[in-house]
Amino acid sequence: MGNTDTDVIIVGAGPVGLMLAGELRLAGVDCIVLERSTEPTDQSRALGFTARTIETFDQRGLLPRFGGFDTIPIGHFGGVPLDYREVEGGSYGAKGVPQSLTVAVLNDWAEELGVDIRRGWELSEFEADDDGVEADVLAPDGPVRLRAKYLVGCDGGRSTVRKKSGIGFPGHDARIEMCFAEVVGVQVRPRPNGERVPGGMVLAFQQGPDIFRVTYYEKGAVPREGDEMPSFTEVADAWERLTGENICGGTPRWIGRFTDASRQASEYRRGRVLLAGDAAHIHLPIGGQGMSAGVQDAVNLGWKLAAEIHGHAPAGLLDSYHSERHPVGARVLINTLTQRALYISGEEMQPMRELFAELTASEDVRRHLIGMVTGLDIVYEVGPGDHPLLGRRLPDRELIGLFDESKTTAFELLHQARGVLLDLTGDPALRAAAAPWADRVDTVGARPHEARADDPFDGADAILVRPDGYVAWTGGGAGAGPQGLAESLTRWFGEPAAAAPGTEA
Repeated sequence: MGNTDTDVIIVGAGPVGLMLAGELRLAGVDCIVLERSTEPTDQSRALGFTARTIETFDQRGLLPRFGGFDTIPIGHFGGVPLDYREVEGGSYGAKGVPQSLTVAVLNDWAEELGVDIRRGWELSEFEADDDGVEADVLAPDGPVRLRAKYLVGCDGGRSTVRKKSGIGFPGHDARIEMCFAEVVGVQVRPRPNGERVPGGMVLAFQQGPDIFRVTYYEKGAVPREGDEMPSFTEVADAWERLTGENICGGTPRWIGRFTDASRQASEYRRGRVLLAGDAAHIHLPIGGQGMSAGVQDAVNLGWKLAAEIHGHAPAGLLDSYHSERHPVGARVLINTLTQRALYISGEEMQPMRELFAELTASEDVRRHLIGMVTGLDIVYEVGPGDHPLLGRRLPDRELIGLFDESKTTAFELLHQARGVLLDLTGDPALRAAAAPWADRVDTVGARPHEARADDPFDGADAILVRPDGYVAWTGGGAGAGPQGLAESLTRWFGEPAAAAPGTEA
């Protein structure tokens, strides 16, 4: 294909595309982000993100950029109340963080890392072969052809990349429609977890000193085709029918709608073309899971794609993006469709709601549902071993250095999106085994600052963490010595570069 203009072309400068771009730059990979809109949106379909995504942003040092926010302790599953704090690190998500702020934070971060973001550039066609991708783009000054090693579609539910790649998008079309409006100049009674009313369901909460968002589902409404949006008169009339409240004196800042159309790409990767976020999965937005799943797609993909481009990816690493994230996306579709049936259906579903309420008397059931909605229960297959952390996210802990008493946290170790071997006991054999991978994996000698009952680190002499924050290996059990570590390092980080001297960090 000849020379390339960049390593990766990312289509879409929403949260997913920007997150992926930042991940690639942290790994030393060049990328261009194409965005057909000329300015970042000031509209916010999502008003927060899940507990796991809070952790994901924290692992990259991004949380302070949001200026502080509260989390929502009490949420629900399909209208059945749940205390999300029952799971360590659990919450119903960040409270009142508009998607526009998330985009602004990620945009600034990506630009600081040197990402080339081109607004007003729209992908029209592309051709992919074994060597890379050639993309035809409509730029502000006319058509442009760009060449890259990979193309990633982060361009939403109607993804041009997905459609033109021929990747299937099975699922079902919209059966219901929900409309919403951001309104100023009128007071609305808050209904933060939604209420079923005789004509449907209503949701309302305050976004700012004089801003309310109202959302409703009205029985019998037929989902409209295309991009048609409701008028404010239509929204106000429906709101009065459903609640008796008159909001017609308010001024709409934004009006929108969404549906329960639920689809998932049959492949997240086809050769040199990959999909992430809404381009790979769409569903009814409940609990902030859509944007959150997309951000986590990006973090799973970024280090794997970078390893492939740098030439040290082990066989199958890039394909593991699909094998790990496709099941996660499928679970999001399952739980949102289940919640739709519980939340929005009429009295015919009342027996099911009562049964669900009975089931949530069980701690195991509650924790299962909370883990599913938050993403805190995700487990990847990472290899042999029986430590409870294997394949799961690394929990954050305050750490103190084994050799210099320095203080850090588990999440701070992941700010640069590199692999980390957390040596908890100062084992020289493990440090020596990891040394040949020092160009990809940081070895850090540290231990938890304070002892805790039921500490998730208990039973581990060392913990190998992938750049996406998931535990790939633990030392301390049978077969978990230096050879087991070397095998895990090879599986996730490829063949060692050299037997590098020095392992201290």
